[in-house]
Amino acid sequence: MDLITFSFPTLIRYGSGARSALAEFAAQQHVRRPLLVTDRGLPETEAYRLVTVEMERVWPGAWQKFTGVHPNPLEEDVEAGWAAYQAGNCDAIVGLGGGSAIDGAKGIRVREAFPAARLDRITLVGLSRPLVPMCAIPTTAGTGSEVGRSTVITFASTGRKGLIGGPPLMPNLAILDPELTVGLPAKLTAATGMDAMTHAIESYVCPVFHPMCDAVALEAVRMVRMYLPRAVANGSDLEARGQMLIAAAMGAVSFQKDLGAAHSLAHPLSTEFGVHHGLANALVLPAVVRFNGETNRQQYERVAAALGLVPGNNPAEQVAKFLEDFNRSLGLGLRLRDLQVSEESLPLLASKAIQDGCHLTNPRPCTEADLLRLYREAW
Repeated sequence: MDLITFSFPTLIRYGSGARSALAEFAAQQHVRRPLLVTDRGLPETEAYRLVTVEMERVWPGAWQKFTGVHPNPLEEDVEAGWAAYQAGNCDAIVGLGGGSAIDGAKGIRVREAFPAARLDRITLVGLSRPLVPMCAIPTTAGTGSEVGRSTVITFASTGRKGLIGGPPLMPNLAILDPELTVGLPAKLTAATGMDAMTHAIESYVCPVFHPMCDAVALEAVRMVRMYLPRAVANGSDLEARGQMLIAAAMGAVSFQKDLGAAHSLAHPLSTEFGVHHGLANALVLPAVVRFNGETNRQQYERVAAALGLVPGNNPAEQVAKFLEDFNRSLGLGLRLRDLQVSEESLPLLASKAIQDGCHLTNPRPCTEADLLRLYREAW
């Protein structure tokens, strides 16, 4: 049997007002001039105000900011953020926002460690020194990037999303403060929540041996099913907001196993048509579940139970039907055609999806023709 490593090391501070743990980050990591990294829309939000008030309290007049991360972070965002890091003579990074902002912050962290390398050729394997300190503060409950060991960037050389990953990239501290997610609109709450659901389901059925992640994934499925409708219906429900932050982090912890075909389908929808990543996952996931269930129905039995269903003869179909109904209940009952994805573009999308590594750990092997079929079913 191969030797396998299990690891859940991220330090997390959770609860309303947890942003006060920035002082702990400053003390433990000896941070004097952090760079706050976020996306272009966040400075207009209450979440940004609350965090910057805390930043000023901890580092009065000393912290810098970079607010240029795109919704799907680009290589140019990393380069511009690194320039801001250098110009500000910074010594740490605070990533604030959704998965894109936090991934952009991680990319800057990688660039600082490898200032002369091509970004798409960097590997963290065997890195002998720590990266600059980083604190991650999510304002959405979806990607779980705040506890993840990778960053997803659209590389200029290929025009496709690519991954840089390894344990050194995990933030030193993740702050889960539900007060920072209260202002997230209902549709973004739904889309990011379905990203967490997709992470949990795909990682559970991924055929990599990791029973600890399996248990975490199933609990994340249950939590999203229970709390996402509440968070969508009432954005001020702090219990629901907090539980969704935890579910998103758990989904990201579980996908250290790897993911599946839904993510390979979702990534080109973001790069080619700008579809929100969580929404893309939500729309393709039912078709992927049915596809996998054609060869192994029973692998979704425990997923069905976590969704509150009584598993029958075809739990994969039960799960797929539940997800379709769940999407509709959350206001996500769309088809790809509703997002201006043309039918003529589907073969191009499939050719890009087959190049995405996530489908390699799908429980059922996929060909390009299979991925085209799945796009058509979601179209």
